[in-house]
Amino acid sequence: THSFCTLEFEVHRPLYEWLLEALDLPRPLPRQREFARLNLTYTVMSKRKLLRLVQEGHVQSWDDPRMPTVSGMRRRGYPAEAVRAFCDRIGVAKRENIVELSLLEHFVRDDLNRHSPRVMAVLRPLRLVIENYPEDQVEEFAAVNNPEDAAMGTRRVPFSRVLYIEQDDFREVPPPKYHRLSPGVEVRLRYAYLVTCTDVVKDPQTGEIIEVHATYDPATRGGDAPDGRKVKSTIHWVSAAHAVDAEVRLYDTLFSVENPDDAPEGRDFTDTLNPASLETLRGCRLEPSLANAVPGARYQFERLGYFCVDTQDSRPGAPVFNRTVGLKDTWAKIQKRQRKR
Repeated sequence: THSFCTLEFEVHRPLYEWLLEALDLPRPLPRQREFARLNLTYTVMSKRKLLRLVQEGHVQSWDDPRMPTVSGMRRRGYPAEAVRAFCDRIGVAKRENIVELSLLEHFVRDDLNRHSPRVMAVLRPLRLVIENYPEDQVEEFAAVNNPEDAAMGTRRVPFSRVLYIEQDDFREVPPPKYHRLSPGVEVRLRYAYLVTCTDVVKDPQTGEIIEVHATYDPATRGGDAPDGRKVKSTIHWVSAAHAVDAEVRLYDTLFSVENPDDAPEGRDFTDTLNPASLETLRGCRLEPSLANAVPGARYQFERLGYFCVDTQDSRPGAPVFNRTVGLKDTWAKIQKRQRKR
């Protein structure tokens, strides 16, 4: 009954209608209706331009997680429900416009927050040795799978003398307002104990910190101190003896400008490609529950963001995770500014 197309075909409508009349088709004849194409910031939607990105090797393929294709969004870990909610929110317009990518990410983040299990992963590992913890001892702590859904239950995570923490969670000389681990400072290890940094070990050649030493308070099992003392930071960790080795790919916007189609005269749209759109991290350490993660499964890496098991390159024993979206809700801040105006 209808032929739907984007606005550039509006001038073709008379020809379309003439052709239908000339063919003497059954009545009523189909009607052509036009709508504005959905454009997103920091990407392009033209099939001709997307084809160039693939053919010229700027992306791996049509399902590259940086591509605004259905296969690309699926591989990146975007839930179909989130994409549908995004489309319902923006509706169908007759006027050309560009929708903020942060709005799509807002719906993706909202869906994943409600449905994705939490896990602990260390992307840039730094060894943490708890000096007063028994060398041959292993404990297990109950960790909540999703605080938004109690029905998802809990899991057990192992704890031992040697752990991995994020490099960003330690500073030998902490900057102002830095409340994570540093010499003499006590922090909470998520689900476990309070620990205090006592020393560091540096590479004799480079001077780089390769190991942090600390002591723990056995009375703080579960993360709370019996004497009521407070700590200002909680950091995540992974037991070194039980960690799963993995590759993690951190994706950013494909282009460095909001509207790549609006390139200055004499410049090609590919001149604005973002050189930092993909960062590959190897030697990441994940908690053992992820050892058998299936392709396409989605998780929240606590304090880091939402990640999806890659459907193309992940293998048993050698998982590959794609970052779907970070935890930072940029769109919520945009909405807050708009309401103030």
